[in-house]
Amino acid sequence: MGPYTCKECSSLQTMEQSHTTVISNSLSNGMSMHKNHFNGTIPPMPWFGMDIGGTLSKLVFFEPKDSITAQTEDETQLLSNVTKYLTKNSAYGKSGHRDAHQQMDNVQICNRIGTLHFIRFPTSEMNNFLDLSKKKGMAASVSTVCATGGGAFKFEDIFKNELNLKLCKCDELDSLIRGLLFTVASNNNECYFWSQCTEDEQCSTQEYTFQHNKYPFIVVNIGSGVSVLAVYGPNNYKRISGTSIGGGTFLGLCSLLTGCNTFDEAIELAANGDNVKVDKLVRDIYGGSYSRFGLPGELVASSFGHMNSKEKRAQVSREDLARATLVTITNNIASIARMCALNERIDRVCFVGNFLRVNPISMKLLSHAMDYWSNGSQKAIFLNHEGYFGAIGCLLSFDERFKE
Repeated sequence: MGPYTCKECSSLQTMEQSHTTVISNSLSNGMSMHKNHFNGTIPPMPWFGMDIGGTLSKLVFFEPKDSITAQTEDETQLLSNVTKYLTKNSAYGKSGHRDAHQQMDNVQICNRIGTLHFIRFPTSEMNNFLDLSKKKGMAASVSTVCATGGGAFKFEDIFKNELNLKLCKCDELDSLIRGLLFTVASNNNECYFWSQCTEDEQCSTQEYTFQHNKYPFIVVNIGSGVSVLAVYGPNNYKRISGTSIGGGTFLGLCSLLTGCNTFDEAIELAANGDNVKVDKLVRDIYGGSYSRFGLPGELVASSFGHMNSKEKRAQVSREDLARATLVTITNNIASIARMCALNERIDRVCFVGNFLRVNPISMKLLSHAMDYWSNGSQKAIFLNHEGYFGAIGCLLSFDERFKE
C-alpha cells in the first residue's frame, strides 16, 4: 500500500477549525455536531495517533470526557478497560512511559470533548508494545490507526499480522506542522524561552506568547536526525535544511564512548561532565578571545580537540565525554538553525523533538547561540510537548479517514 499524504489522510481545514480548546457548548449541541459531521457514523474507539520514529515511538490517546454514547455495551466496556489501564498507570512494562505532566484537558478531536494522554516507548521495544496491545485489547474494536514516521512503513505488516490493524500512513512533516499548530492554539502555556541562560543562578524559563496564525516561522525538529522547516502558512511550508547529526547520533556516540544504554542515562552523565576537558576552546589557541571577529575565549574552537593528546585523554571521565558529545551536536544544530533563519530572513525559530526531553543543557546552549549570534534579536523558542506533535497531527487526521 502506498503512503497516504496528509491531504488524503486528514484535513488541515478541520485542524484550523479545531485550533482552540472547546468552549462551553452544551452537550446537546455537541451531540448534534458529532452526528452531522460523520453522517450518523461515529468512529469506533479508542482513538490513537502514532509517530514511530527511528529511536522513540510516541502514542497519543484521546480519552472522551463528554456524555455522547453511540457504542454498543461491549464497545463501551472495552473503551473503559483500555482507558482505565492507560490512565491509571504511568509505566507500561519495562520501557513504556506516560508523560502525565503533558496531559491536555478540554480539547476537541472529531467534535468530541476529552483529554489527550501522551505515551512513549523505545521503537526497539515494538514487539513488546504489540504484545501488550493485544493483551489489553487496545485494537479489538479499531481497524485503522493513523501513524507517521519511518516505522509506519517498517512495521506495517507486523501491525496487520499481529493486531489485524491497518496503519494509515500520514506524511511525517505534514503531521508535525498540523500537530504543532493545533497544540499551540489549544494550550496558552505551550511556548517558552530561556532567560539569562549563561547565568546558573539567574537562569529561568519564561512564557512566550506564540501567535500561531502569524507567519512565517522556522521549526527545527530534532529527533534521531534533524529537519529544518520554514513555515509560511498552515498549508505552506518547505524543508530548507537538515542534518543526520541529531539525537540518534548523540545516543550512539555516548553508547560507544561511555557504555551507557539509554538516552536518559546519557543525559545524566552529560549533566555531571565538563566538555572543556575534551574540547579545544578559542583561548586554548589564542590565549584569550579573538576579538577582531567577536569570538570569546570560552567558545569551542575544535570539538574533541584535546583528545589527540594521550595525557589529556587519561584525564577525562565518562561524564566529560558525554557532555562534550552533547555540546558538539547541539552547537552544530544551533549553527544550522541560525544560518537558515538568516537565509530565510525569519525571526522566530522553534526547536522541537524528543532530543530536548529532559535536556536543559541543550536548550540553554541553543538559547545562548541564537541570542549571541543575532546580537539579541532572536530567541530560541521551545514547546512543552516537544516530540509529540507528529502523533497529535495523526490523531487530528482521524476523522478524515472516516469520511472516505
